[in-house]
Amino acid sequence: PSALRLVSLSLTMLQTATLKFLKDLSKNNNKPWFDAHRKQYEDAKKDFETFIQAVIDRFAQKDETIREQEAKKCLFRINRDVRFSKDKSPYKTNMGASINRGGRKSIYAGYYFHLEPGKSFVGGGIWMPMPAEMKKVRQEIDYCYDEFKKIVQSKKFTTVYGDLYKEEGIGLSRVPQGFDKDNPAADYLKLKSWIAMQSVKDAELTAKDLVKKTLIAFETLLPMIRFINRSIED
Repeated sequence: PSALRLVSLSLTMLQTATLKFLKDLSKNNNKPWFDAHRKQYEDAKKDFETFIQAVIDRFAQKDETIREQEAKKCLFRINRDVRFSKDKSPYKTNMGASINRGGRKSIYAGYYFHLEPGKSFVGGGIWMPMPAEMKKVRQEIDYCYDEFKKIVQSKKFTTVYGDLYKEEGIGLSRVPQGFDKDNPAADYLKLKSWIAMQSVKDAELTAKDLVKKTLIAFETLLPMIRFINRSIED
């Protein structure tokens, strides 16, 4: 029975109807349309939740810290917070799931899956931690740079992710206070988030090996997740 369950999990994929709903929502981002298509939304949400649960069930064998997580508690709400936004569209045109030890809002690094037609990606890390945690991560990178460098510059990591996300706005222009400007880890110390992302094509979302692809991405990220969370624990 367990072998059959693993096989069924490996064949968990997303339905084309789920992608269609998100595409249609992006063209009809208003409450009347959403209310009229609530059944399609509920089906899409359940489809995404089933996929995320399959990933959790499998990956918990590698990372026991997520064993207690439930997919439904990892998913983000579809409603947008428009209070401080010029864009008053009421709904997100994506579905996201954050799989972290301690839950979606924990202080620890974890894994993320972003479902959005044409813009989907898988990855994770830690996004904009609070100053206390940020300081700890930077100190750990400084103290153990050889180890960190070996993780994020390994052939496996660079094959899957290329490098850590370093787009404008995610880092400081200078090495943070307390570190030498010539520090060999300078590029990583300047970051305010330590995340990696791999894009997922629409055709891959509905392919039978989607869970497998996601597991490979998460497994590749696992050494960095452990490195970051070790620093936060200390």
